[in-house]
Amino acid sequence: MMTELPSGDSGQPAAKGRILVLLDGSRVGYVVLDVAAAIAARTGAELQGVFVEEQNLLRSAGYGFAREVGSVSGVSRPLDVTALEQRMQRLAEQSRRALAGAAGHYGGRYQLSIARGSVVEEVLALAEPEDLLVLGRARWSTIPAGWLGSTARALLHRSPGRLLLWSHQQPPNHGRVVVFLNEHEGANQRAIAAAAEAAAYSRQPVTLLLSGEAGVAPDALATLKRNLGVPEPDVRVVPLPSSDPATVARVLRQEKASQLVLSRDCSLFREPGAENLLAALHLPLTITP
Repeated sequence: MMTELPSGDSGQPAAKGRILVLLDGSRVGYVVLDVAAAIAARTGAELQGVFVEEQNLLRSAGYGFAREVGSVSGVSRPLDVTALEQRMQRLAEQSRRALAGAAGHYGGRYQLSIARGSVVEEVLALAEPEDLLVLGRARWSTIPAGWLGSTARALLHRSPGRLLLWSHQQPPNHGRVVVFLNEHEGANQRAIAAAAEAAAYSRQPVTLLLSGEAGVAPDALATLKRNLGVPEPDVRVVPLPSSDPATVARVLRQEKASQLVLSRDCSLFREPGAENLLAALHLPLTITP
């Protein structure tokens, strides 16, 4: 079900694609909504909120043995279908108000999509290649901030367009936007485009991480550097002796990374422990196709 909300006018030209943000009533979700609304206003893209009533949770409530435990009280109680339906309706209304408030603060066009089913599958059904999907690392405030929730893990690998995985911590003002290059020319170009947008907004210099197996020709590397739109002195190329997570983590610390941009096709994702590294990094991650 799609609910249209009143649209504002940011004064920006319409951007290709939308800014999608998953709304779930959690503390993390409200922080990510504010980030998504700011990006939408800055780029002129439409802000698309997504609220999913989880079908599996409703089905579970139909079993007599199903229980829920209060996150504050710790009290176990039966999982009641009627109470759960009412709770989801309240969360949907809260999401509607929060979306309107965030969009009203920044300006721009927005709408809310309400669906029932699997969160991952409903988001994938809505997302398109030109969209940017903005997610928190985990959906519930009781989960440690460095943890990648199951929704984030699934969409990280399956989202058709760019995905911004936001960290609860404020990115450093004097860091660098770091781009992990790989052997795929098209993927590198998409990563560079995302890094150029991040660098233009943050006014930060850029580091290009070049692994030994990337095989980027000198002329292709020169083109990628020009496409960043960053002054030559503000672009640094750092060869990586290895793409194993420990080496990447060390180099990111040395470069004082404030954001990391990488493609799903990069060699880092083929390394054991890569997801643990991404979970441990307390900085925004942009994943490109």
